[in-house]
Amino acid sequence: MEKLFDSMYQLIVETSTKLPKDVRRAIAKAKLSESAGTRAAMSLATITENITMADENVSPICQDTGLPTFKIKTPVGVNQLKIKEAIYGAIAQATKDGKLRPNSVDSLTGDNSGDNLGMGTPVIKFEQWEEDYIDARLILKGGGCENKNIQYSLPCELEGLGRAGRDLDGIRKCVMHSVYQAQGQGCSAGVIGVGIGGDRTSGYELAKEQLFRSLDDENLIPELKQLEEYVMENANKLGIGTMGFGGETTLLGCKVGVANRIPASFFVSVAYNCWAYRRLGVKIDPETGNLMDWMYQEGEMIDFSKEVAQQEEVAATSEANEIVLEAPITEEKIRELKVGDVVRINGRMFTGRDAIHKYLSDNDSPVDLDGQIIYHCGPVMLKDDEGNWVVKAAGPTTSIREEPYQGDIMKRFGIRAVMGKGGMGPKTLKALEEHGGVYLNAIGGAAQYYADCIKGVDGVDLMQFGIPEAMWHLKVEGFTAVVTMDSHGNSLHADVEKSSLEKLAQFKDKVFS
Repeated sequence: MEKLFDSMYQLIVETSTKLPKDVRRAIAKAKLSESAGTRAAMSLATITENITMADENVSPICQDTGLPTFKIKTPVGVNQLKIKEAIYGAIAQATKDGKLRPNSVDSLTGDNSGDNLGMGTPVIKFEQWEEDYIDARLILKGGGCENKNIQYSLPCELEGLGRAGRDLDGIRKCVMHSVYQAQGQGCSAGVIGVGIGGDRTSGYELAKEQLFRSLDDENLIPELKQLEEYVMENANKLGIGTMGFGGETTLLGCKVGVANRIPASFFVSVAYNCWAYRRLGVKIDPETGNLMDWMYQEGEMIDFSKEVAQQEEVAATSEANEIVLEAPITEEKIRELKVGDVVRINGRMFTGRDAIHKYLSDNDSPVDLDGQIIYHCGPVMLKDDEGNWVVKAAGPTTSIREEPYQGDIMKRFGIRAVMGKGGMGPKTLKALEEHGGVYLNAIGGAAQYYADCIKGVDGVDLMQFGIPEAMWHLKVEGFTAVVTMDSHGNSLHADVEKSSLEKLAQFKDKVFS
């Protein structure tokens, strides 16, 4: 199978850079449901522009390429060890080429392997079958949505919905609650895979397996088909919307599977996936390793490029309504901002994720952060021929992970703005009010859109934490975000969560008997 490496490399690159047809159609449908001029419409416009840029640049749709998970079916007698060897080589090469972000981290030392290889990474699941070709499928599921996975043990009590019992209606409540609890932190509008039954491990595996289904398919089990349709109709009534900004579309798809269980356990497991639903598959010749055909490519191909051009014309006429920020920013400037304001950042900002926040809580900063902006981002970076760092993908990461540190760090170093996605909690909100700071929400997954706003890299600190976790010094121009937490105690995220909880309560009464 001398061509197997090439086939696997193509699968990895296409999955990372080109959104499947069924997902594009779902996003196009979502755009039609939103009113022009709303935050949801603005977010979806950015998302479609990002999809187009990823196509053109052949670069990652989202900078967080997750933990690559392969599902492979082979004819009897095919050497699975050779397939593993080809996958490992292709993963390492795709990482070197900037098509994947180095995401494999030693859980004990924190060291990044640098090539996405290590104990347990990538995940490869084999199955034999009687067909005469290899069916190889790959999903790239980022950490933001992975952290919003949830598992319920029935019976249980659910916020807003009351008791969920061991029946189809209890399962319904769990699924609806899973959408509510994700809010904007998993880069909604998202897709959920649901696994009913099994044990704690197999239940999650079953849930993730549903994400390999097409959004256009129909469940062959009548009860599950009915459940999927119910969730798709009603989850979008919660008003969470794209990025958790509010809106008409919170969910792009719901797929449910079922497995037997033991009498003592009844698990409902939910695998949440973001709008950047990177999942593709190929058919491979088992003799030569040649790529024979692509999967998930049925139906109409949505080309967003024409409407992106129209969006850019509209944006050019609306820039006067946007507020320009350039560091160092004064407290007075920050106090003028309020929730809902759109800002455009020019000049300097610094990245900082989990490792940086932990480091700054115990150590001095390697740079002067007074009046500066910290961007919660783990970019994909490559060096050019002259040895200079180039940003290949740079969307925001989920900010709530920094909640234990953020407020204290802002006060200690004089940081005036932090930016990420999904919002932060009450501790940070209180610090913003006391210190004079804001939280800026960038559009999750829009890694190409934001990479285009980064005009240069003029330094990096703390590289011992690895590329995603280092502190990058970025020069930006026209970097757009929305103020969602201000210095006056206001939080759009808290408002949407409260509103969606109230709406969730309307689904408390029994539906399925």
